[in-house]
Amino acid sequence: MTDTADFADRMLSLGLARVSEAAAIASAKLVGRGDEKAADQAAVNAMREQLNMLDIAGVVVIGEGERDEAPMLYIGEEVGTGNGPGVDIALDPLEGTTLTAKDMPNALTVIAMGPRGSMLHAPDVYMDKLAIGPGFAPDTVTMQMSPRERVEALAKAKGCKTEQITVCVLERPRHEAMIAELRETGCAIRLITDGDVAGVIHCAEAAITGIDMYMGSGGAPEGVLAAAALKCMGGQFYGRLTFRNDDERGRASRAGITDFDRIYTRDELVTADVIFAATGVTDGSILQGTRKDGDYMETETILMRSKTGSVRRIKYRQNNQ
Repeated sequence: MTDTADFADRMLSLGLARVSEAAAIASAKLVGRGDEKAADQAAVNAMREQLNMLDIAGVVVIGEGERDEAPMLYIGEEVGTGNGPGVDIALDPLEGTTLTAKDMPNALTVIAMGPRGSMLHAPDVYMDKLAIGPGFAPDTVTMQMSPRERVEALAKAKGCKTEQITVCVLERPRHEAMIAELRETGCAIRLITDGDVAGVIHCAEAAITGIDMYMGSGGAPEGVLAAAALKCMGGQFYGRLTFRNDDERGRASRAGITDFDRIYTRDELVTADVIFAATGVTDGSILQGTRKDGDYMETETILMRSKTGSVRRIKYRQNNQ
């Protein structure tokens, strides 16, 4: 069982927002410049610098990759001053590098923090994901249901027709059969090119975003980040790791995963109370993008605590000379 006594989530939350803001401001200077790697590196540098100012003994459990693949914010890297509570950190310094490079909507900087041992050390493999927003009975939709059955079950729970359900799906060839089955229900499908953390978060604010459900496979690390967001906002999330080869199974084994067929719920992916921050880089359905106003840079951040269910939207303005 995780010891949460020393996790001062209320005190750390504003610091987490600063981390997210710094990464967004750094990457915003490369919006529309066509260089994904440069935008990502700018976000990584800024996020790491800010994290190391926090009074935490932090360990990156979801990061930029394995130690031999990523020089900074790699999985297992220790961050912070070392003088505070032991915490797990899950982050994506720039979720939507392609979106940033092409100046497309919904690029975000994302970070979650919880007590040590609170988040699944998800390997860098695919995860089959399913999410809906708050207010529904447990298992209203399940991984065992077909795409058609999920839409029908959610429509029944909402008291509406299947044509009134909108599903968010990552546009990939691997989803063609699923999309075809969804089309048969008459539901609407919002296809996104990148950024499935944002895609899942959309479900939690259906009245604003128009998205009722998310499904499809994407990165497992992003699944943990999305589960952290829904733990704060409310909603249901299910994830199952999928493997293409023995190398990916080996990655899972090294991460301590033994049951390769397990279906994880939101609270199994994120087992204790967490804090979560995301800052808009480009304009999107959830957050306004970072923008320059004369000599100033302005950001919008969503900052959440699962312990209280609090959701703050923070406008930050800094002199950018």
